[in-house]
Amino acid sequence: MNPPTWHSKKTEDNMTIMDKEEIKKIINENENLKIYLEEYNKNIRSRVDKTLTFYKKLPFDLKNEKYPNVIYPTKGSIFVHVYRAADMDEPEYHVIEPVLNDKERGIYKEILDLILEKVPYKKDAKDDNELREIIKEIIDELTIVGDTEGSDVISGRGLFSRLTARKIMVTYDEKLKLEFALIRDIIGGGALECFMRDPYLEDIHVIPGEAVHLVHKVFDMIKTNVKIDTDSAPSFTRSMSEKIGSPVSIGKPIADGTLPDGSRVNIIYSDDVSLKGPTMTIRKFSETPISVTQLIKWNTISSEIAAYLWLCLEFGLNVFVCGETASGKTTTLNAIVPFIPPTRKIYTAENTPEMHVPHPVWQQLLTKEYGPEEGRVDLFVLLKAALRSRPDYVIPGEIRGVEGRILFQAMQTGHPCLTTFHAGSVKQVVQRFVGEPIKVPKTFMDNLNVVVIQRAIQRKGKKIRRCLSIEEIESYNRELDAIMSRTAFEWNPLDDIYFFRADRNSYILEEKIARMAGYKHTTDIYDEHKYRTQLLKRLVEGDVEDYYEVTEFVWNFYRKKTGILSVET
Repeated sequence: MNPPTWHSKKTEDNMTIMDKEEIKKIINENENLKIYLEEYNKNIRSRVDKTLTFYKKLPFDLKNEKYPNVIYPTKGSIFVHVYRAADMDEPEYHVIEPVLNDKERGIYKEILDLILEKVPYKKDAKDDNELREIIKEIIDELTIVGDTEGSDVISGRGLFSRLTARKIMVTYDEKLKLEFALIRDIIGGGALECFMRDPYLEDIHVIPGEAVHLVHKVFDMIKTNVKIDTDSAPSFTRSMSEKIGSPVSIGKPIADGTLPDGSRVNIIYSDDVSLKGPTMTIRKFSETPISVTQLIKWNTISSEIAAYLWLCLEFGLNVFVCGETASGKTTTLNAIVPFIPPTRKIYTAENTPEMHVPHPVWQQLLTKEYGPEEGRVDLFVLLKAALRSRPDYVIPGEIRGVEGRILFQAMQTGHPCLTTFHAGSVKQVVQRFVGEPIKVPKTFMDNLNVVVIQRAIQRKGKKIRRCLSIEEIESYNRELDAIMSRTAFEWNPLDDIYFFRADRNSYILEEKIARMAGYKHTTDIYDEHKYRTQLLKRLVEGDVEDYYEVTEFVWNFYRKKTGILSVET
């Protein structure tokens, strides 16, 4: 077959682009990719203007590409092709995975039945990894790799039990495809497995009979070439609900739970509730968090804001990241956690594991909402336990209800706290915390120091996330029965820039941090803020975007505390 035109641009950015030899290698090793590229050359290539580029790692600046044409690998043998032709309204996401032909589907069904019969006779699997190995072992017992495709070979008498009285001869490629399909359907996400392996996805939206849509970290909302048909949707969603430990039924039409990789799943099963049939939303678990330098590069926050939060977290202030759903609250929270000094003990409490903490002393707790009543543990109980665990920072992933009272008790007793909260302003934060069901006394609200307000915004046809403001909580005014606050930073939507409104007038920097740091002249804290701002700018300019590289840089700063650290660019 004729290979696609090779991308030959030579820049430092192309460290993420595959060269000609790398592309040939992955094509030779992956038959599904070879077949797809043959189809691409026949039906797609003439419709697109952009050269097809193979990426090892997808650069985030492709977000601004109007007509992308890229292929990138996920885990295993699955690849993704994102492209937009001139006759397409929007880019599309095409999954490139092994596909069984008619003969292979027949073998698949036969082996699947035998696996389900043999598994009970195998040792109990403690987790999905052990179950995966058991399935591979059974496939090895049931097949012989040979040159004659699909023919049956009768085994020697007495060598196998009645369940394995015959073996199936398959080619090496067929065995790989069958193994992929069987493990995908028994353990993995079935038709959604391709998305579960893609590290660039945030959300997966499934409506029966319609193309699955994704929220992509680079390409935003995007349509795929995958569908869950209406007839198979009920059995598929029931299977997924069993995997999250919360089976759905007509009597229990809504289920929430977590997949083994940490992804959060919401299923609405009943036709009476979901008129288009069983629907599903999966919020993907990110294995590597977004770094603070990446947020700066996207302009979600500025270097000045990041430096300000750096000082806040170093000196143990209480910070809430607030905003609407999908505004990037948890992403921002994870990005700023490395600003906490590495010697601190971190205590996290969550309903689903979304927090990433690089610190060596991290006590990670999860709620238990299913099973017998006496064995359930909610966020309220976990936060009460935090007060006895002597943490340096308490981080509940999100506050929604009465557990907010315990959080303010923790602040009152000197435990610094970070969390996310659904609110669009300081006024709304106060209203929700003092009202039902949380009911924190308003006089307690000045234990909170800083509120980050974030929002998802449509700007020039693109969905962007911006920090609208950073608000400083000063005090409770008894005469007015009100919480006094001032704006430290504010986003200007006209020019898409940030203003430091509290420059030389910051209550938090001068009255909280500078005094704790022992500054004789509290205004000298602005020099430290400027210094850290410059450090972060140099990281961004040097394209230091990896979460763990940024973490190491910040922690080296704490260890050395001398001079401006060098940043290789």
